[in-house]
Amino acid sequence: MISKIILEECIQQVSKLLDKHDNIVIVCHVSPDGDAIGSSLGLYHFLEEIGKRVTVIVPDSLPKNLLFLKGVKDILTYTRYPEYAQELIEQAELIFCLDFNALSRLGDLEEPIRKASAKKVMIDHHLCPEPFCDVIISHPQVSSTCELVFRLICRMGMFEYLPLKSANAIYVGMMTDTGNFTYNSNKPEMYFIVGELIKKGINKDDLYTKVCNTNSLNKLRLNGFAIHEKLTVFEPHHTAMITLTKDELKRFHYQKGDSEGLVNVPLSIPGVVFSAFFREEDDFIKVSLRSKGDFPANKVAEEWFNGGGHLNAAGGEFYGTMDEIITRFVKLLPQYDAYLKTETN
Repeated sequence: MISKIILEECIQQVSKLLDKHDNIVIVCHVSPDGDAIGSSLGLYHFLEEIGKRVTVIVPDSLPKNLLFLKGVKDILTYTRYPEYAQELIEQAELIFCLDFNALSRLGDLEEPIRKASAKKVMIDHHLCPEPFCDVIISHPQVSSTCELVFRLICRMGMFEYLPLKSANAIYVGMMTDTGNFTYNSNKPEMYFIVGELIKKGINKDDLYTKVCNTNSLNKLRLNGFAIHEKLTVFEPHHTAMITLTKDELKRFHYQKGDSEGLVNVPLSIPGVVFSAFFREEDDFIKVSLRSKGDFPANKVAEEWFNGGGHLNAAGGEFYGTMDEIITRFVKLLPQYDAYLKTETN
């Protein structure tokens, strides 16, 4: 058994909304990751199983290592079909907002969702949720939104309607949002849930191979270049940094997802407890932060990079040049030495 984290009031509200409404849209945040896609597809297949008409709409494209999941081909990408997506959102009776706590995390989808007349349900695990939904299921202590989707389905007494396709997607989200169960993953109930997913028929070893251990030649060469040429270690601050510019990404024929997990690599170096990865996009620099122990990666993201996240896994954005973000990062490190030294003692 697992504890009843989600308030009973929220369970009843969602149950009533599902009883009343059949036309449903699911949305997740921009640059969707494993938890965003896993929770969306996990909920999508479950809702289809109970007879609902469901569409998953994502702001932009998916990383290629998730394209094997059942239902991916049915996902609507807003940047490719904005008019059709807006039409579906306007017609929706119920909208599930998964794995984000603020409308600004939707990119170009922000305004269509803001204006939508449908009832909205948030399921998320990030801090400080904004009150834009009719029902808010927000639990930052939970490691993934996928785990919350599983808990919601079980609490509504509908575990029997959870198909294998949902179970696979939920496990992928739980796995990826904990770095393959290497951080934010020390709670026994998480493994009870994994056990229940295995009972549904998931092959966790196969899922790991498909998500984390299947690489293109270009991806391997890009990651090798990043580690060999672009990794800097700031020993006094127990910190590492990797940077990749647009030209460098182009050189290795970068595709979305090719740098997934790269930010975690420096944490394998003895003494390094904080890792940063800066990847240049068209209009901004994507910031990924990871840490060990009690070092607050989310604090750095919030205070310096317009972002947030969890203690050991956070991210944000920087609007400026690569030289400017490197200068900022080097200057901010001494302010966090107390956390770093505590962790390395």
